[in-house]
Amino acid sequence: MNSWEPAALDLIALLPRTARGPKREGIYALWLTLRVTQGLLLDPPIPERLRRRRLTALETRLSSLTVPPPLRRALISAIHHLKDAGPEMAAQVLGNLVAPARDSTGAEAADAISRAARVAKLGPR
Repeated sequence: MNSWEPAALDLIALLPRTARGPKREGIYALWLTLRVTQGLLLDPPIPERLRRRRLTALETRLSSLTVPPPLRRALISAIHHLKDAGPEMAAQVLGNLVAPARDSTGAEAADAISRAARVAKLGPR
């Protein structure tokens, strides 16, 4: 198990405990974003073409979810930052999701994203 997994597992554990609706879909959107960000920090790095595909797939999937507006704006911003700057922005992107996650999905999801941001600061895995 790598150091990312606890954050991803914490988000997955929240899903069955959360009622259906925007809050639950917000947690799912955070998990999807976290998984894509994890992939960007692999060592050796994934090929550029695969990175672009993953980000495009994430953007497409998020567009169909009903996510609270503050979190939706933060996720859109995160995708654009990851497209433009790449893996070196992962920690900052995840860190920028903490406050909207706390407001939209609760403290547990925000704490998981915060832990993932701390791990991302350590660099590629």
